[in-house]
Amino acid sequence: MSLKHLTTALAATGAAFILYIGLSYLIAPQATAADFGLATWPQHDGAAFLAVKGVRDVATGLVILALLLTGQRRALGWAMAAIAFVPAGDMVIVLADGGSAGQACGVHGATALAVVLTAGLLLRERPVRAVRAAAEHAQV
Repeated sequence: MSLKHLTTALAATGAAFILYIGLSYLIAPQATAADFGLATWPQHDGAAFLAVKGVRDVATGLVILALLLTGQRRALGWAMAAIAFVPAGDMVIVLADGGSAGQACGVHGATALAVVLTAGLLLRERPVRAVRAAAEHAQV
């Protein structure tokens, strides 16, 4: 499997995953919130904050898909490097709130690591033109 195929699969999987999470927060916020790792969740009027998280996650997935589908792979790498701040921040929030350390590290920390690794791999990709030019130069 080439690096391009691997990074495409990783980015598409990440986009699908975060879109699913975001939609889950919009459709069934209280049920989905229990898996986040915080000790307590907003109730009644404060529950709208769960929808905010859902919208944030859907937007994140759409940014990944937009860059992936338009072939902006280098921009996708930089965007994913920036996006890694979201799960890293979520991990810190869960830990600071006295939530589950296992949930914080196992879900949010692992997600941040996966996003950073995907970003790094995307940024290591060489444009097709550069690969062709190197191959042509080697043949001369």
